[in-house]
Amino acid sequence: MSSLSRIFSLILIIGFCFINNAEARTISSIVLDIETGEVLLEDNADELRYPASLTKMMTLYIAFTAIENGSIGIDDELTVSRTAANRSPSRLGLKPGSKIKVEDAIKALIVKSANDCATVLAEGIGKDEAKFAEAMTTVAQELGMKNTTFKNASGLPNRKQKTTAKDMAVLAAALHNHFPQYYELFSLRTFTYNGLTHKTHNTALKKFEESDGLKTGFTAAAGYNIATSAQRDGKRVIAVTMGHDTQNNRDKKVIAMMDKSLNELAGIKDKETMLAEIILTPKPDYEQVMLAQSSKLEETVIADNAAIEEENINTALWDVKIGSFSNYAKAKNYAKSIQKQNLKNAADKKIEVEIEEVNAALVYNPKIVGFSKEDANNFCNGLKKSNKSCMVTASKQLYLAYQNNE
Repeated sequence: MSSLSRIFSLILIIGFCFINNAEARTISSIVLDIETGEVLLEDNADELRYPASLTKMMTLYIAFTAIENGSIGIDDELTVSRTAANRSPSRLGLKPGSKIKVEDAIKALIVKSANDCATVLAEGIGKDEAKFAEAMTTVAQELGMKNTTFKNASGLPNRKQKTTAKDMAVLAAALHNHFPQYYELFSLRTFTYNGLTHKTHNTALKKFEESDGLKTGFTAAAGYNIATSAQRDGKRVIAVTMGHDTQNNRDKKVIAMMDKSLNELAGIKDKETMLAEIILTPKPDYEQVMLAQSSKLEETVIADNAAIEEENINTALWDVKIGSFSNYAKAKNYAKSIQKQNLKNAADKKIEVEIEEVNAALVYNPKIVGFSKEDANNFCNGLKKSNKSCMVTASKQLYLAYQNNE
């Protein structure tokens, strides 16, 4: 075989191996309800994986601990060693012998995922990065991260540095629960240092408005990883997904998981769940149902129907429907914005999101509820003058009252 043929064969073999490895890599995912610790979704959550820069969450956990116990101050300046300055990208570009404040190093880890700053913190707190990594592993075990071993502070490739999606979710929850005073740092989208502004690697922050952190990571061996959190209506979830082939696929996966889990916590079922429940629900005994309904109607007909009608027309049993959306969060947030813009007339009103199925798709209809009929009409007319669509509808309570009145 000629030299050219051998080179060509080698290229084919390398390419084939690379494709096979990419295809063989599975995805690991998990979502936790941070209030209860309940696992809402999971898939291969206990599979060992390379954490990549998710490692920096533990570096930050120990840094926050050191600040709180007084070992270091957030305004302290740490010296940059030659080892730290020579770390592979991503990095802030620190020079050997220079100094950086602890606060700046923390922000650089979160926004820039700066490997040089990870080593600076490790050496500043633990004197030596290897010893610091041993402490990281010890703390991981104490937190219940049973399958995690750290070998450095940054997540740069090391065959022995392993974790699982479940362990990373435990760590993310610990950061939120143990250090709420620092948690808002994880939602930073930019960080300016020495006149240069760095943008976050966490693109999910832009794509999912309820997301507020935490950390992304990537190496060739690990794939694209993310640990993040989101909250809606007082409910918060932690989501982790690891091993994706592209950043976009990673973001789509984690956003879908968070949206579904937050809907579940709000009592909103997805279409697949609703269809399954319909299929599994036993067929009712219609004759018994009709007899029960007839009996109930006979009992309620005693009410003064004329008084009910007059009272309900003038009391707060009318709604103003203000649009239709394909996403629950967008519907809820739009209603909040309308309410905020019209505090004089809607400050004391409630917001509801009605769900209906249209052409096999779920549609979310936001409503502001609790008006009298006259106030509802006035409110809707005011919206129309601002070129916003709306519709006055009777509430379910009023509809039932009229039904009983017939």
